[in-house]
Amino acid sequence: MGELTNFYNPTAVAIVGASKKPGKVGNSIVKNMIESGYPGKIYPVNPKDSEIEGLKAYPSVTAIPGPVELAVLSVPAAKVVEAARECGEKGIPYLVVITAGFKEIGKEGLDLEKELVATCRRYGMRMLGPNCVGMADTHTPINASFTRNSPLKGDIAFLSQSGATLIAILDWSRSVGLGFSKMVSLGNKGDLSEIEFIAEAAADPYTRVIACYLEDVADGARFLDVVREATRKKPVIILKSGTSQAGAQAASSHTGALAGSDLAYDTAFRQCGVIRARSLTELFELAIAFSRCPVPAGKRVAIVTNSGGPGIVATDNVEARGLTMARFTRETIDELRAGLPAEAALYNPVDVLGDGKADRYRFAMEKVLADPNVDSMVVLMCPTAVAQPVETTRAVVELQKQYPGKPILGGYLGGESMAEAVQLMAEAGIPCFTFPEPAIAAISGLVNYGQFREMPGDGNELSYPDVDKRAVKAIFYDVIRDNRLVLLGSEAAAVARAYGISAAPVSLATTPDEAVEEAQKMGYPVVLKVASPKILHKTDVGGVKVGLDSPEAVRRAFVEIMENVNLLLPEAVVYGIEVQKMMPKGTELIIGMTRDVQFGPMIACGLGGIYVNLLKDVSFRLARGLTRREIENMLAETKAYTLLRGYRGEKPADLPALVDAIGRTARLVLDFPEINEIDINPVFAYNQGLSALDIKITIS
Repeated sequence: MGELTNFYNPTAVAIVGASKKPGKVGNSIVKNMIESGYPGKIYPVNPKDSEIEGLKAYPSVTAIPGPVELAVLSVPAAKVVEAARECGEKGIPYLVVITAGFKEIGKEGLDLEKELVATCRRYGMRMLGPNCVGMADTHTPINASFTRNSPLKGDIAFLSQSGATLIAILDWSRSVGLGFSKMVSLGNKGDLSEIEFIAEAAADPYTRVIACYLEDVADGARFLDVVREATRKKPVIILKSGTSQAGAQAASSHTGALAGSDLAYDTAFRQCGVIRARSLTELFELAIAFSRCPVPAGKRVAIVTNSGGPGIVATDNVEARGLTMARFTRETIDELRAGLPAEAALYNPVDVLGDGKADRYRFAMEKVLADPNVDSMVVLMCPTAVAQPVETTRAVVELQKQYPGKPILGGYLGGESMAEAVQLMAEAGIPCFTFPEPAIAAISGLVNYGQFREMPGDGNELSYPDVDKRAVKAIFYDVIRDNRLVLLGSEAAAVARAYGISAAPVSLATTPDEAVEEAQKMGYPVVLKVASPKILHKTDVGGVKVGLDSPEAVRRAFVEIMENVNLLLPEAVVYGIEVQKMMPKGTELIIGMTRDVQFGPMIACGLGGIYVNLLKDVSFRLARGLTRREIENMLAETKAYTLLRGYRGEKPADLPALVDAIGRTARLVLDFPEINEIDINPVFAYNQGLSALDIKITIS
């Protein structure tokens, strides 16, 4: 259990701020501890009372005679730090701070929270909260919270950054018979956060699935490392509310403009195997499915229904979710044809018709589940006059036992007439929904997690021993010394070359004669571009001339560019004119990076050129933990991938060279955290190799 050993299973608990008065938080915590069946010792602490809820009360924590492993603090905010200090002197390893009035109220509260955290650090204590509801574990059992009731015993660990959400879910869960292994209100996450609790739940033998409601992730790098390991053991489902600020201020580059406010979380969750829920409803529909269903062997879904409409809706959702409709064997189809009415649909969805009773459902489901091409099954039922929901459900329950490796989910459309059957499904541990869509969504979650878990571990970050870090440091030093944050094109190209990223030759010239000299070294034709950190879109001011194939053309272009810039942007500082070798045309791509507040650098790759922001054919990955396989998957997600593989007779692009360039870009931004943004657009991908043409690098 690591950092949380005995947090959920302490030998003794002190409740600081315990109260005799009903309705007080301190009284509710004492009652919950007693009523939960907690087997250890409970010590109420209140200097004014000698007995609370039948338990001896103590004037202070230090007056408690024996050792204490957990203290729950419910005292006014102004007294919390002193109470925590007493707990530290007592040698208590864990605190749950219920009290509000910390960073959530502003600077004064933030300063108080910092003092509280510092006190915990001083005494080596770990703290949940402050400003939280508390925690409960049904297998200890313990309920160190002020919820109205204790959760039912189950195998779902629920972590919530919102206390009100946790309380509401607990109340709802009892009404539907949903159990939890543990529930944790994270509060302000002054010390312990979702990271420690996800790691603990992943190692907990009583937890099968981890469900989280989060509003932010404070330590993105550590989150990625810990959760990537946790999801290899158990499914982690997260509802992330709100939006990240990452990318919102990064509109100076194409990559920054493409990175939406919530994109970093999507990318992070996908890379570390988290299943992202989009609503509280979906969060618990997925949690229930993972709690009760096996992970299917594949994505082939069969549907058995007594109504065509819901069957079509389910089929549409199967395709929309990236699943496939199972194709039955010839033997299965022949058996279905022999045993079902002539009007029945046989080819998936299987429609047993509106007059189908339990025996017809049983027959169809038996044949479908026995088919080797079926990985999971959804049973849909409409309450027709002759339907037999209860009898049909009994058949479903029996078949589930016969085929334990194939998930069965229900979609029982209707209400009152389906209530008893729905209850039977719940008692048997079979997820049952009112409509087809959530059933298909649950199967999609199961399938996606299964695919992630089966992916071979490739945890080694990309390494390039041939990179020249000293050259990059020297370039950055010169840029900063020049009071600039934007690199010139020649400097950016030098950075790329230092990291083995193939870039078109480029040099800086300050006179027409220098430009001609550089052009002759490179060989014609060449391109001339104005070199100014203040001019991001050079073509807009006549700052680019292409296809120059003679000394005269270079001299003329040099003068014209300088005149254009002086006319349109007389205040711009111009460092000279960049002379660049004009490269042959290739497939135009973009490789970029923008830095996220929580998760660090995000790498982008996709279709480049002038239409990059219009088409937005770009895929993102976090640089941290990026592997070659992830880069290959990243490319495969784009429409540009079709062009790269060879389209309409064109030769395929050099994909290994492109993967290498993306990997080297990721290594560069990880090695140099001062890099704020990179845009390499376009990159010309060739049949052999590639060439970066226009490179923009911004440092902080």
